[in-house]
Formats: sequence, structure tokens, C-alpha cells
Amino acid sequence: MKILITGGAGYIGSFMVKVAIDKDYEVVVADSLERGLKESIDAKAKLIVGELRDRKFVESLFAESKFDAVAHFAGYISMAESVINPYLYFDNNINASLNVIESMVRHGVNNFIFSSTAGVYGNPIETPIAENHPKNPTNPYGESKLMVEKILSWYGKIYGLNFVSLRYFNASGASADGQMGEHHSPESHLIPNTINAILNKTQLTLYGNDYPTPDGTCIRDYIHVVDLVDAHIEAISKLNRDGGKLFYNVGTGHGYSNKEVIDMVQKVSGSEINIKNGGRRPGDSDVLVADSTLIKKDLGFFPKYSDLETIIKSAWQWHKRNSKFKIQNSK
Repeated sequence: MKILITGGAGYIGSFMVKVAIDKDYEVVVADSLERGLKESIDAKAKLIVGELRDRKFVESLFAESKFDAVAHFAGYISMAESVINPYLYFDNNINASLNVIESMVRHGVNNFIFSSTAGVYGNPIETPIAENHPKNPTNPYGESKLMVEKILSWYGKIYGLNFVSLRYFNASGASADGQMGEHHSPESHLIPNTINAILNKTQLTLYGNDYPTPDGTCIRDYIHVVDLVDAHIEAISKLNRDGGKLFYNVGTGHGYSNKEVIDMVQKVSGSEINIKNGGRRPGDSDVLVADSTLIKKDLGFFPKYSDLETIIKSAWQWHKRNSKFKIQNSK
């Protein structure tokens, strides 16, 4: 099987590349390297550097190769940045996706796996959140992902495009061997920021301690990146076997507060963290916890590595190993 992985130089995309190659897929990576790291891509993959907002570039990808599926990871991911610069998110996340989807239809490629987000739900009416929960994003990032989901639904109706949209609940963690891990610049995620505060002996800003939660900090459902990639592999198998127009939450069904995450980092590292309380970040939801019943039922997906201590231990090992490595232009 030959697959195109967009954004394959990024955090989750690079894990997908490695796992796909390990499963004997032929992999082509398309990445601008604006925020991706070339060195994170498995050497067995073919890298094509280009901008997915450029329709001519995207068209050339499909003209030169016949793909069996596309796994679309390319996109900006910071909720806070999207509130500061909404144009950037609507332009990149929507237009790049639309170009890929349109070229797929033009070239007869019919299986699409989309990297979506729990941010499409906004502040939930009920928790855990099922896939049929109302969609009310609280930031342009979540809105951009929801718009792409709507595009996929229309292309499914009009052209019969098969797709799986995977709504992530906080991807996290690193490989067990410490060789691969989370790298973003700038970094906005709690776990790497907490670990980096210890390694760099800097202060950690805790954004918001007045949420309507037991300890006042927002609550998230964390999914280990290795489990998350396994969901993508299962989604490809599902489309090859049955087709469909499908939406799945990818989470554990258990949430941890920011304070609980920080406490676990302190436990794993054996170090105390200097914490400064800051205001809430614009666009942050109070609680995001997945109802993952549907993906378990349809895909037989059960996370293996997503308890908080395993996640933190793997992330700690990777960041400690790479603490002296300056990652530039990473995704």
C-alpha cells in the first residue's frame, strides 16, 4: 500500500511515518518544513518539500504517484495562536486541506484520514463527549478543523469520498526508547512546557486556576502518541475494508487536571517546579474528556500506553535526552 502523509515532519506525523513503514507501507511525505523537522522523518520515506496551499504543488503530488490513502496531519495547532492570528489558521488549515481533498477526487484517490480535534466541540454540555455532541468551537483553530470536517462531508456526499476524521484529545508522550518525541516551536502544550521548566530551571506559567473544576484548573483527556497513531492505522484498514464517512473521538475517557499533570511530572522527575499563576488563555475550554465508545466498537481500538504516568515517563526520557538539542522551525 502506498500512502501520502502530509505534515509527516511534525510530531504526530513523524510517528505515523515510522509506524507505516514498519508495517511495510510505501510512504511519501509532503511537508513545507516551516514548522516540521526534516530529521524526524524515517529515512525510508520519500520526502517532497512544498506548500500545500499551492494548488500546483498539490496537483503534482497526485500526478506523479498513485496513492491508496492520504493521512492529513499538516496544519497549525495552537489554540492561543489562532485567537491572535485567525487568518493564519483559516488560510492554512482550510485551504491546504481543500487542495488535498480536491486533488484526491481528481485523481481517483478515495481514502482520507483527517487529523481533527476535540476543539470542534467547544465547552461541552455533557462529559464525556460523544461524537454527536453539538459543535461550538471556542477558537479559530477548532473552527478551522470543523470547517474541514464539513468539507469532507460534502465531498463524501457529492463524490463518494471515504474518510475518517479522528478528533484528538491531547496527543502526548514519546517513544519508549527516547528516540522520538514532541517538538513544537513555540511550545504551547502543558507536558513539554512543564518538563522544560525543570530541565531549563525556568518558571512555569499555569494558565488559569479559576475554572469550574475540582482544583480550579482545566481538565484534559491525554492520549499517548503511539496509541493515537495506532488509531490511524486502524482507520486506514477500516476504509480499505468497508469504506465510510466516519467521525471518531480518540481519547481514553479519563481526564486529568493541569495540576494533576504537573504533580505527575514532579513525581517522575523527582524535582519541584517553580509555578506562576497566570490568566486563562483565550479559547481554552473548561473540560474536554472523550467518550471513546464508538472507536472501540467500530475499530477495536483500545489505548495501551495512555495512563498519565506512562505518558509522562516517556516524555521525560525524550526531553531529558534532547535537552541540549536546539529544535528550530519544528512542528
